[in-house]
Amino acid sequence: MARLRTLPLAAAACIFVATAGAGAYAAVAVRATDFINSIGVNIHISEGIDSTPSVIPALSYIGARNIRDAARVPSLLIDINQATGAKVCMLPWGSDITTTISQLEQLAAAGALLAAEGPNEPNNFPLIYGGNTSGYNSTFMPVALFQRDLYRAVKSDPKLKGIPVFHSSESGGAEPDNAGLQFLTIPKGAGTLMPYGTNYADFANAHNYLIANSFTQPVNNNAWGAAAPGPGEGPYDGLYSEYGLTWHKAFTGYSTAALATLPKVTTETGWFTQGTDAITEGQQGKLFLNLFLAQYKRGWLYTFVYMLRDDPNQGYWGLFHIDYSPKLSATYLHNLTTILADNSNIAPSALNYSIRNEPATMHDLLIQKSNGAFELAVWDERVSGADTVIVNLGAIFSTVGLYDPTLGSSPTQTLSHISSVQLTLTDHPVIIEMKR
Repeated sequence: MARLRTLPLAAAACIFVATAGAGAYAAVAVRATDFINSIGVNIHISEGIDSTPSVIPALSYIGARNIRDAARVPSLLIDINQATGAKVCMLPWGSDITTTISQLEQLAAAGALLAAEGPNEPNNFPLIYGGNTSGYNSTFMPVALFQRDLYRAVKSDPKLKGIPVFHSSESGGAEPDNAGLQFLTIPKGAGTLMPYGTNYADFANAHNYLIANSFTQPVNNNAWGAAAPGPGEGPYDGLYSEYGLTWHKAFTGYSTAALATLPKVTTETGWFTQGTDAITEGQQGKLFLNLFLAQYKRGWLYTFVYMLRDDPNQGYWGLFHIDYSPKLSATYLHNLTTILADNSNIAPSALNYSIRNEPATMHDLLIQKSNGAFELAVWDERVSGADTVIVNLGAIFSTVGLYDPTLGSSPTQTLSHISSVQLTLTDHPVIIEMKR
């Protein structure tokens, strides 16, 4: 995992019929299937920590559509894909590009491959390539050369056509020499050791863990701050410290404006529930709901939580206990993906909704299912206290249902012919479902 850098109250939701207010704006919804497609989790089949027969029902339960692992045995990952539909973000086979490409091809041929990823955290796991070893205080040139060669190999292989390459995690922020790993493609005038035009990846890749060095328990806007594209929203090891101004040696990368639209994924994030600075299972579950929504709202195409289940050696980061029984984070995520379940692609429409006096800790994401129903996720990220807002729905809807993923996957309340609702929220999302 990366350098380690609330939510105790239960949310209450009160709804009442109100008149529509001014200040509405036209927001185009995101497709429900696209949001659910962003949800991923790290597994450890390759290390023998997870077993395929146990992973399959666990993945099916939480509704995650992506997994991250190394393909030591591609057939096991293909079995998971065929049973659940989850696609694989594959880490390389050490520094062996030939074997890596062969495994990627096997996954791609089975329709199981999501992406090829570069070396995992070379600041923590040195890479040997071309006869040289990378070092946190010496050089990352072996990492740069490997990432360049991996990108070339994937893009030149007709069997891997259309497969994206994710950058090497932590390589930009941690590089001790300016190999240009803070870029996807090195621009002119960057002054890097690798030449202008070197292609590394299609997507930036951060390990923006929710826990930070300067705090040991959740804080206001925890998930929102970790997902920030630029500086100034918390002490997280996020996009800016990896691709803007690197955290180890302060090499310059992309401008803050460029980071806002940079293609990006998170291949590790999370918080543990046992050990020093642990949080409760309830805190973890609510924080993860906020996390997936905040990441998608702020432009992260995929987000992989670390990890599927607890392990005494790797830590208690999991959505499931050691015996694969669900923790609250698994139950809450199951409820969210059940509420939003959809597999069809549509051209989403717009809705003139608005939220009056929305505080800085409250956020929203408009989602639409293929049946036309709008699903407005509204979540608060407060450590204590509550916020009450009025949500103007932008129209009169014949049926409006309120869902709380911490309580279940059925509506907690259903109302008819209303145009506004009042919500009182604390530390997790509710979903307002609107049907005309």
